[in-house]
Amino acid sequence: MSLLPSLTTPRITRMRAAFSARAADSLDALLVMVPERATNKTLASLPGAQRWQELHARAKARGGSVRSTALANRRQTLAVLGYLKPQATPFEQLALAGRMVKEAAGRCPAAVGLQSLAGTDAEPLLAATLAQAFALPAFHSSPAEQQRTRHIVLAGETTFDLARAVAAARGNNLVRALTALPPNKLDASAYRAVIGELARQHGLKMRWLDEAALRKLGAHAFLAVAAGNADRSAGIAHLEYRPQKSAALDLALIGKGIIFDTGGTNLKPHRSMLDMHIDMSGSAVALASVIALAELKAPIAADAWLAITENRIGPTAYKPQDVITAANGVTIQVIHTDAEGRMALADTLALAGRAKPRLMLDYATLTGACVYALTERMSGVLTNRPSLEEKLVAAGRASGERVWPFPFDEDYDSDIESKVADVAQCAVEGKGDQILAARFLSRFVPKGTAWAHLDLSAAHRSGGLAHINTDITGFGVRYTLELLLGQKILESVT
Repeated sequence: MSLLPSLTTPRITRMRAAFSARAADSLDALLVMVPERATNKTLASLPGAQRWQELHARAKARGGSVRSTALANRRQTLAVLGYLKPQATPFEQLALAGRMVKEAAGRCPAAVGLQSLAGTDAEPLLAATLAQAFALPAFHSSPAEQQRTRHIVLAGETTFDLARAVAAARGNNLVRALTALPPNKLDASAYRAVIGELARQHGLKMRWLDEAALRKLGAHAFLAVAAGNADRSAGIAHLEYRPQKSAALDLALIGKGIIFDTGGTNLKPHRSMLDMHIDMSGSAVALASVIALAELKAPIAADAWLAITENRIGPTAYKPQDVITAANGVTIQVIHTDAEGRMALADTLALAGRAKPRLMLDYATLTGACVYALTERMSGVLTNRPSLEEKLVAAGRASGERVWPFPFDEDYDSDIESKVADVAQCAVEGKGDQILAARFLSRFVPKGTAWAHLDLSAAHRSGGLAHINTDITGFGVRYTLELLLGQKILESVT
């Protein structure tokens, strides 16, 4: 089977009027979001209103809850009612939409109707439905062709940007699909091929910096991580999206692509290593985000830099107390080989910065400390520009992919001082490691360049997150599009 996931989007129809009985007859499921204080009058405009009203009367409504019944039509359309609490945040709206779609998923509905009567737009319902509609990779000896949603009907007034909503959903699916791939399927060579095919499909320029090229560039921090690999297939992918040929570079997206992480010489225990094929999620977010910008023809000149390697154990693997020189000349004292992500990103940031983008954003499943601080419900964000913090946090609130800012004060640098190199890779103790990792990475961002770092603690959560019902959440693309196109953060970068 091809490793390139299908990004086919269901047909989407918009209709200003409410659903009629005839329209409902063509649907397998009808999902309606209503306010917690809904009345029978609220439901009167729905097809088969009496059935909806009977469903509503079963018990007192509670915000966030979901109920379902079947309409008395020829198709026995599944009716799903979701109650939205007052002043619900975008995250809460998405979470309710996710529960509603999950309620309908058992029917494998091919045609789904969506409507919000809750005083909000239906975009969260669309995002959840599209997330369910995309097929994630599976490797079965006798694959059963599961029916997927093929047609979505949006009823009532909708004001959201449909193209952006679809691009965000497609990007989220791409991240989830790539991250879910087994490590023996998505090795470095296969990942390179997938990136190349996606670049061709979306008109992106791509070059692959292999180990020989990286050695010439002085990228020894990345190469140290790759040194223990069984072959020499690791590399850094560089993608370019230019809406205009002469456009100055606005943005560089940098992603950690550790396709499997054993911990290296400081070997991980079994439970910590089991899901380390997902350690490349940051690279998938950077990749999917630049593709989404291309699909939207966004007026933003953007690069994506993807650091792709494994971190393996073996006689040639790097080790504690090695001193490594990165591409920008900074020397690094290795403390712990399981802090490989910041090593691979160090050179990737330095190389990305040579093109002088106005803003650099990096994505990485970087530290367990961030998970301990926030759990998997939010991701951490740190920036070298305090003036950008408000927009970084606002993008999380508006997109429903929430982030929390951590301090970035210079005095933290004393915890990663080295007696034998310019900087220590990490501290011996793990406290505050998400902050120290960001302070370390800042050494490789060109002076004067605006930069933000996302520690993707929300990339994987048991049971999913918000509207995503898979453990691998794909967190990041929806956030990035809101940051760039909604919050227009580039306008704040000087």
